[in-house]
Amino acid sequence: MKFGEAFTEYLQEEREWMLDKQRVHIEYKRLKKVLKSCRSCTGLDISAYSELPISQSCQCPACPLCDQMFFSELIKEASDIAKYFKSRVRRLLHLHVATGIQRYLVSLRKCFKNDQQALAQKGRVLIEYIAMNAIALRKILKKYDKVHSSVNGENFKSRMHAEHIELLHSPWLIELGAFYLNSSQSDAGELHGVYGHFSFNLNVTEAAITLVLPDSMRLEYDLTCAICLDFVFNPYALRCGHLFCKSCACSAASLMIFQGLKAANPESNCPMCRKVGVYSKAVHMLELDLLLKTRCKEYWKERLADERLLMVKQSKEHWKLQSAYAI
Repeated sequence: MKFGEAFTEYLQEEREWMLDKQRVHIEYKRLKKVLKSCRSCTGLDISAYSELPISQSCQCPACPLCDQMFFSELIKEASDIAKYFKSRVRRLLHLHVATGIQRYLVSLRKCFKNDQQALAQKGRVLIEYIAMNAIALRKILKKYDKVHSSVNGENFKSRMHAEHIELLHSPWLIELGAFYLNSSQSDAGELHGVYGHFSFNLNVTEAAITLVLPDSMRLEYDLTCAICLDFVFNPYALRCGHLFCKSCACSAASLMIFQGLKAANPESNCPMCRKVGVYSKAVHMLELDLLLKTRCKEYWKERLADERLLMVKQSKEHWKLQSAYAI
């Protein structure tokens, strides 16, 4: 099945069980029609276009028809999809990793209703949602470059990366994959969708989670902290997307562990990419931490003991300095 047909079928099925009225998606079918219109802008016969070399396609320096429709709309659609995906995943995981009184209420609810299967189904729906839209975005940009003999589509991907709205490089997708593996209680999870099957795999020896998409695209998310060069423990994802242990990230920002990443100076930068202001919206990867806790029990316990010792040491030094200052 061609992707255009699969995406149309996916959207039709999506309307039956998908999420809510706020959902957004890539306007793949409409943008494809815009590209077909652009093919005829030089007077070429559209039906014969596929037989012509790329050099005979639209060669105008700027293509107002496409540029106006594509890059302004695509950046908005991608941004809206990323925001929607983030809000839905946060809401889903909030029920799974609730703490305090909320954990008690969730546990009480399970006595009357077992909704674990429903949560897993929602996770599968969200994974397919973000993956299908990411594939649609990638394919339409590829078609754009083919029609215009340009690299603007590739450059647009770089712009998305700079603005932190890459759909398949979101820490929330890693969290969702960890949630799915936690729900299945295995190191591999298969998800069957309209366009084919997706799979998440945890590789403990290489410290990575792998996502395989239906069109044989393989994405690997490294779970190694770039500072301590070990499995991330109590992981946080900075706004730029890089993962670090909480203690390592605090150390890089000249913070004590008990202060937390939110206390970081707004000018603090990422230890890897050096981008500024990435600490303010750091994501605490609770599902990933739970996954490592259950799969690497001895390692997790050892790191927990080390972090507690370091936190006690830092707290003593902090209050000692505060007392000396007060005196």
